[in-house]
Amino acid sequence: MQQLDHHSTRLITIFKRKGGAAGRKIRTIMADLDKNDAVETRRACVLKALMVYLNEDPENLIREYMDVEDNQEAMDQTVLGIFAIKMEGAESTDGLADVGIIIEGVEVLHDLDNTANAVAILFGLMYSLDLSYPTNLKYTFEVLQKLVMELDGNKLSTKAQVLKNKLFEGTF
Repeated sequence: MQQLDHHSTRLITIFKRKGGAAGRKIRTIMADLDKNDAVETRRACVLKALMVYLNEDPENLIREYMDVEDNQEAMDQTVLGIFAIKMEGAESTDGLADVGIIIEGVEVLHDLDNTANAVAILFGLMYSLDLSYPTNLKYTFEVLQKLVMELDGNKLSTKAQVLKNKLFEGTF
């Protein structure tokens, strides 16, 4: 989390420069940060905006449900992901009722504090269980692994390399 916090200001600056449909989605995501500047909100916004910036859908990783929805069927069909349950009528900046991790349709953890912690724990579970990254989120996990956590950062995809160049330009 510390590394994500370290890079978050620069990442937000990079995200704000993004144009087109992705830029509009990022601005919608980052609007939550304007309402609530708590560190948990900042981390969640940066992670979701990162996925959009890399042309990946945040819903492929973090699924948000209302507590009154019948969400068990959707959760059972989830191969790998995080669920975040909101209280009915809650604002986007309000706390979540529950956050958990699903692997192969099985809820392996729940009652996690927030989505950013859930992403970090999911990353650790994937690493320890030797699970491969989902193809629809490969760039997100690559950036988290190689740029944020600085693990095995020698070989990067083009998308990750471009982001790395933007992230570190002018810092030397």
